[in-house]
Amino acid sequence: MKIRDFARSTVVLCVAVATLSLVGCYGNRPYKTTENQFAGRPVPPSQLTSRVMVSVANSGSLGTSGSLAILDSIRDIRNNVYNANSSFSISGFATNNATKIINYPEQLGGYVYGSTDASLTSIDYSTEKTLGSALGSATLPGGAADITVPPDGTFVLAALETAGLLEVIDKGTGSTYALPLPNVYRVAMNPSHTVMLAMTRNNVLATPNNSGLYRIVKLNTNQAPPTGYTACQPVNLPVYCALPVTGNFDHPTGVYFSLDGSQAYVLNCGVECGGTASSVSYLTLDALRIDNYAASSPVTATTTVPGGVTAALSDGSTLYVSGQQLQPDGLFAGTLSTISLATKAVTGQYSISDGTHTKMLFGDNSTLWIGSQNCASGERQAHSLNYNCLTMFNLSKSTATVIPAVDPTSASSKVPYPNDDGNQYYYGSLTGLCWVQGYNKMYTAYGGQVHAFSTVDGSEINNFAITVQGIALDVAYLDATTNAAN
Repeated sequence: MKIRDFARSTVVLCVAVATLSLVGCYGNRPYKTTENQFAGRPVPPSQLTSRVMVSVANSGSLGTSGSLAILDSIRDIRNNVYNANSSFSISGFATNNATKIINYPEQLGGYVYGSTDASLTSIDYSTEKTLGSALGSATLPGGAADITVPPDGTFVLAALETAGLLEVIDKGTGSTYALPLPNVYRVAMNPSHTVMLAMTRNNVLATPNNSGLYRIVKLNTNQAPPTGYTACQPVNLPVYCALPVTGNFDHPTGVYFSLDGSQAYVLNCGVECGGTASSVSYLTLDALRIDNYAASSPVTATTTVPGGVTAALSDGSTLYVSGQQLQPDGLFAGTLSTISLATKAVTGQYSISDGTHTKMLFGDNSTLWIGSQNCASGERQAHSLNYNCLTMFNLSKSTATVIPAVDPTSASSKVPYPNDDGNQYYYGSLTGLCWVQGYNKMYTAYGGQVHAFSTVDGSEINNFAITVQGIALDVAYLDATTNAAN
């Protein structure tokens, strides 16, 4: 053998040995992770460090169980890069119709509400397993119109509209308190669970005992119920009571807590919900605390918002509110309004998707994303405009774009990845939204399927490898740096 050929063979052998060594080292580690993850987070069984969890409902003959699928949101795939037949999901979860994910990535866990069996399941993100019922030994007598849990999981507050009950599950006392409150359908709780609020439908304006907004107080041992209470439980030795909050609220449909923890912004739906005028009411939290028994009004100011108010989000200086405004033709038009928190005045109004707005999230590239449901019966559809249910708002340019960008009047303009219904112009209602922080992406449950979008220009990412078998109901980003990413 010539020296030159021998040298070439030696190089090939060395490369082969090096390759085999790498395979030996990393063959069981398809996703390289550092020894010290962000905030000391352990590497989960899937070995993914950027995970989107999707609640999936099975349909047809498989409609008895559901799942929580885990997607790789860096690579936009649902499998292992070295094994196309692999997939990941939360172990032990089988609840169908998991309509709501309460996501707390800072606490490495969350809660999933299942509407079929009125269950609330605790999820451990580190082990990718269920931890059992978050209700403890308690049960919900029927489905909840709304439910919330604080980050530490010590309380559960549920609006049982059909039963006419506001249920308070206190893990500290190990007891459940069902407060009679007809038409209760929304609940809200601040992260420190010192303020608990409930809202009822069809409130009568200017009637203090039926304001539509109620707060919960927790009594001391043997303390008499506070003046003006609506309901207390237990009746003989009350522990929790519901009191109407004094104020001129107009069909309150939600509460957003200020970033500094000092105020609550009550979202008055107004005309969109059959009332008179939509607005935002500013309330001091001290007056709403569960240990404050005074009956004084906590309202410090109110801003009338012609564009409608059903969802809100703040960056600390501006409050962004979305809703619908009634038009002269009798239809509603989706509107984003900006409110200066310094002056409490509306500073801008922008056209966005129609429908009932429930989702708002900031994203990368100075963007705000707004999602709604049932968008095909509003002003946009009537005038042959893009009537999809997702809007990207550019905060720097103050421009709004309905996503995906479709022209219903053009045969060549179609949605990039149609859902199973084959509709070429409309994805359907948006029921889930999460921000994949730092990767310029927003993941959605959009019309029953997973769709992902770029925050750079609003374009859709190919969803071929992230679609789920079943109906996608909600999404959550498990590896966010803050709870605000969902």
